[in-house]
Parts: sequence; structure tokens; C-alpha cells
Amino acid sequence: MKIAYFDCHSGISGDMVLGALVDAGVKLQTIRTGLASLGLKGYELKSRRVKRGLFGGTKVDVDVSAKAHTHSRTFTDIEQLLKRSKLPKSVIEDSLEIFLRLGKAEARVHRTRIDKVHFHEVGAVDSIVDIVGGVIGMQELSVHQVLASPLNTGEGTVKCDHGVLPVPAPATLELLKGIPCYSNGIPYELTTPTGAAMIGFWAEAFQSLPLMKIQKSGYGAGSHVIKEHANLLRIIVGEGESKGGNKVVLVETNIDDMNPEFYDHIMDQLFSAGALDVFYTSVMMKKNRPAVKISVLAPPAKQEAVSHILLTETSTFGIRSTEMDRIVLDRQSMEVQTPFGKVAVKVGSLDGQVMHFSPEYENCKQIARKKKIPVKTVYDSVLRLAEKKLTGGY
Repeated sequence: MKIAYFDCHSGISGDMVLGALVDAGVKLQTIRTGLASLGLKGYELKSRRVKRGLFGGTKVDVDVSAKAHTHSRTFTDIEQLLKRSKLPKSVIEDSLEIFLRLGKAEARVHRTRIDKVHFHEVGAVDSIVDIVGGVIGMQELSVHQVLASPLNTGEGTVKCDHGVLPVPAPATLELLKGIPCYSNGIPYELTTPTGAAMIGFWAEAFQSLPLMKIQKSGYGAGSHVIKEHANLLRIIVGEGESKGGNKVVLVETNIDDMNPEFYDHIMDQLFSAGALDVFYTSVMMKKNRPAVKISVLAPPAKQEAVSHILLTETSTFGIRSTEMDRIVLDRQSMEVQTPFGKVAVKVGSLDGQVMHFSPEYENCKQIARKKKIPVKTVYDSVLRLAEKKLTGGY
């Protein structure tokens, strides 16, 4: 199983993630190409080799024009921006989940609603580039599991649009709930809200370096040059045992007295909290009452979060959980050029051999609506072209 381990001895931020990914071999041009489909203007993405302390790393900078930097966006603005893009569905969904984490944290600390939050501190253009670029880079790595060390937050104060704030900043502190963190006395903001949101979404567990055969590593440089401290985020990629990644928790509850309109919202909340799958089953309970069994599959690290949602968002008085093993195919996403444009295709492999592949349905549906043709026509066409590409006849 391919593992990515983030060593956050000097915290984590969006630009450090991009730097570590590029340093580990992800092509900056691949990230640029993906970001170009967003249609954002007024920025340039650059990388350069730098030193932090005695060690070298890659610094990725998002140079934003003064006009673009002053423009802020709401979560709805960012959601529309991503959904209008031609990015693969998986990139859009992961990016939105990270922005949702940020929005909820900002809303919580400012005592407002997420639709009222303007992304000043986490960003306009620069944060969108950091987050979406980071998601593109992580998907290029094609890892099965992400783990991380405890996070070094730094300490002292940080100056921002809201004034001088303590480190960790309030939004960062909200995002760090449930994550082991510490400060070793360095008087800088080492973990930013963006970094905390990204690693909180990706990492299944926060622990020491697992047993793994190391293949490559990368070092992403932070902005601060700190004397006698290597301000670098390290990513280590390698092959490891599948013990943690093949464990899932099944959390379930039976509901017979809830408004059916609520189920859609609850499913969205569960997926936002990190659920791998959510499904509903019709069951009969005592006294022959028709009911719905809610089943949630989640990584062990997300059990508490999904359990909290079931206990607070539904009418249940209790839940049950079971730890399970699972076996999964290696999953990748590729793009296929079709007469309708580029379409994402999911590919499942076992020991390097392709077992299954399927076009992304949402991509096919959008094309069918735009071209006013049957979705089956689009789907079958993409399927044939994907098969040719995978068998070398494309």
C-alpha cells in the first residue's frame, strides 16, 4: 500500500504543501494546468530552490496582483467557481470539503453563518491556488493512505486583517480540534488555517512514522527564515503495510420517527465529516414499525466525528459500531479526450493490472445536458475510448 507521511515538525501551510509535493516529484506544470481551468486571473505560480537552516527545499509562491488580492469570496462563490471548472470530480469534491472545513471554522470563531463568511484571511486567489493545487498534487501522488505527525503550531502573535491574534489563530485552533499538536517555543505562526484544514481532511491518523519502505521524499519551505530551525514541511512517500488503511468502522443506527426530508442533509454532513460511504436500508422494527437503517463506513480516525453527527442531527438515542477489514483496488483517475471534450475516468487496479474502469457519471451528465444527447451515448463513447487508451490502442 502506498503511503504519504507528512512530517509537520515545523507546522504546515498551503504553500508548504505545494512545495513539498513539487519537491517530491509532482510537476508544477501539472498543477498549473489544472488550476487554469478555474479561470482565475491575476496570479502567477512559481517555484524556486531555497535553504531553510542547513537544508534545501522547494518554495512555491503564489504571486497575486494587488487588484486580485483585494477580492474576497464566500463559500458559495468558491463552490460555483469549482463546479464551473473542468477539473475532475474528485478534485472538486476534495477541494470543497477543505473549504467547507475552513468556512465552518471561520463561522464558528466569528459567531456567524458559513454563508456570511468572506474568505479574507484564507484567501481569495492565493488560498484557492494553495488548496486546489494541493488537492491536484496529492491525487498525482496516487497514495492509498495519508498519515501525519503531530503538528507544531508555533506561538506568539500573528498580524492579520482582524488585528493582532494569538498563535494558533482562532480559526486554526478550531480546525485543530481532535488533532495532536504542540509548540516547541518558536515565536511564529507555523500552522496556518489552510494547512490545518488540508491535513485535517487528508490524514487518517496522527502518529510516528509507520513501518514503510521509503521511495521518495520532498521538502516544502515556509516563508519564515528561522535561525537554527529548518522551516520545512517534509513529505515521505513509500510502500507500507496495509494495517491502518484496510481498517474501517461501520457506524449504524435505526430511525423510525424522523422527518424523511432530513436524510439528504444528514448524508451531506456525514460525507463532509470524512465518511467513505453512507447508505440507507429499509427495515422493520418492533411493533412492525417501518424504519430506516443509516449505515456509515468511515476510517477509524473519523468515527467520533460521524458518531457526533448521527447523535445530534438525527432522532436516534444511540448508535452501534463495528471495526472491519476491507480490501480495495488501487484507484486512479485519468482523463480521456473525446469528441465531447475531456472526461475523467476512474480506474481500479490490482497488482498493477487494471480490473475495472468507469467514466465519471457527473461529467457525462453535464455533457449530455449541454449537447442535448442521451447520457448513455456519452457514457458508452467514453467507455470505448478509455478501453482503447488503457489497452494501448488509443
